[in-house]
Amino acid sequence: MYVNVPLEERFPRPSVMGVVNVTPDSFSDGGVNFDPGDAAAAARRLLDEGAAIVDVGGESTRPGAEGVSLDEELRRVVPVLEALQGLPLSIDTAKSQVAARALELGAELVNDVTGLRGDPELVGVVADHDAYVCLMHMQGEPRTMQAGPRYEDVVDNVIDFLDDRLSFAVSQGIRENLICLDPGIGFGKTVEHNFELLRRLDELTALGRPILVGISRKSSLGKVLGDPEAKAGSTAASLGAAVLAYERGASILRAHDVREHVEALTTARAIVAR
Repeated sequence: MYVNVPLEERFPRPSVMGVVNVTPDSFSDGGVNFDPGDAAAAARRLLDEGAAIVDVGGESTRPGAEGVSLDEELRRVVPVLEALQGLPLSIDTAKSQVAARALELGAELVNDVTGLRGDPELVGVVADHDAYVCLMHMQGEPRTMQAGPRYEDVVDNVIDFLDDRLSFAVSQGIRENLICLDPGIGFGKTVEHNFELLRRLDELTALGRPILVGISRKSSLGKVLGDPEAKAGSTAASLGAAVLAYERGASILRAHDVREHVEALTTARAIVAR
């Protein structure tokens, strides 16, 4: 664990978070890492490719996904976390008991798509472990979130939500310098909403916390390229969106294709730094 290291030092801009879904129904990989051994091998490969951390998740949050039980989520992720002890990992969960077990096994960040709303015990688990946490915006829940999402102004609404969740987390004992924020690309948002958030990402950075963006392979990227029924986007489209997000202020890019993202973002950083 990176005890007492502020999140922005642990994850300097731009950092890449690799993704390992230990699920049979992920939108991005179709269950290719559902076997714990395959998942652990994939995580090691992503770290070798330059990921600053690998996000392990046992419950799909794709549009329309149904939830899984606590026992099933633990059954999926615990063997993977045990096999990867000592490596930089985050746990993608909204369940306090899953987060607690992951942190006990060495995970350093809790990535909660509900922004600490799904389980009232989760905020205490994060605070007690002095862990990093990512608070994400989502309108609705995975099962229903894409059923006609609406906003007065998507950027203003997301900023208000994240500001509120940040204040709540700090009030419950989580140190502010351990928190990052995620606008939730694809979580209860249309293509237009997603791109407006990316376009105005600098407004979210004004909240004063590092911003994590997960645009990798999202269906919006396929739809903007002409396929209205797209379920996922290409690596090339993901890279273009990631570089733009970095240019707009994103600190952490959550990505499936880590090597390509590391190379693209390293190049972008070198150009910006000149």
